[in-house]
Amino acid sequence: MSINDEKIKSLELRANEIRKDIIRMLLEAKSGHSAGPLGMADVFATLYFYGGLNWDPADPWKEDRDKVILSNGHICPVWYATLAHTGAFSHQELMTLRKLGSPLQGHPHYRELPGVENTGGPLGQGLSQAVGHAMAGKMDGKRYRIYCLMSDAEHQEGQTWEAVMFAGKNNLNNLTAIVDRNNIQIDGYTEEVMPLEPLSDKWRAFNWTVIQIDGHNIREIADAFEKAKAIAENPTVIIAHTIAGKGVDFMEGNYEWHGKPPKPEEGKEGLNQLRTLWGKIKSEHE
Repeated sequence: MSINDEKIKSLELRANEIRKDIIRMLLEAKSGHSAGPLGMADVFATLYFYGGLNWDPADPWKEDRDKVILSNGHICPVWYATLAHTGAFSHQELMTLRKLGSPLQGHPHYRELPGVENTGGPLGQGLSQAVGHAMAGKMDGKRYRIYCLMSDAEHQEGQTWEAVMFAGKNNLNNLTAIVDRNNIQIDGYTEEVMPLEPLSDKWRAFNWTVIQIDGHNIREIADAFEKAKAIAENPTVIIAHTIAGKGVDFMEGNYEWHGKPPKPEEGKEGLNQLRTLWGKIKSEHE
């Protein structure tokens, strides 16, 4: 099923609203991560509002649901904002990010919110969690799918590759990994800290189908999710090439924004830029 222009416009606008929410959440919390969440808004919007995810916010724990695992837990503001847009919980609750007693902690906590399927914190563990769910589904004869969102820098963790090998060996075709290839980590650029390339060749070597996309091109993202569901031979990894801090020009591609929130004036400027982008999206599709 090919995505039409009207749906692309809708998803681009949705992603832009999610980005605005991320900025507002970080401003209110006065802490958190900016670059990664902004960079993944297009992927999350497409997964939840077009990607064929079998998940119902009105019945979030139904037995046959698809499961989303967030390995790079620090980008949870984009996950929280997306879930709020589905109607899974009140939009107003987003403003409690990182506050004591809030279910919106700085890293996700299992079942604290509808749709949050894993506790995330230490990088490199999420794919192993996803592999466990996928293997259990195979053993039980279930038809649900597992989607695991990952960072690129967590490929510097050995546990990631153990999970990659296990999934490839066991032909877990019910598993799709999505790698945020934004080329940054908290202390620099990935290819300077610990080079990852040729990343796609490494995944292929362990019996995964690799799909590389522009992580800000809605059509490419949507097509990738469709292709992944149709692959019967092995697990699939979607390597989404993104721009960290997408939508806010002084954050874009700058690793220094990996782990800090905007100050009030920076947040104001970021929101202004996103409002301008909203108008540009509208005019481009008219």
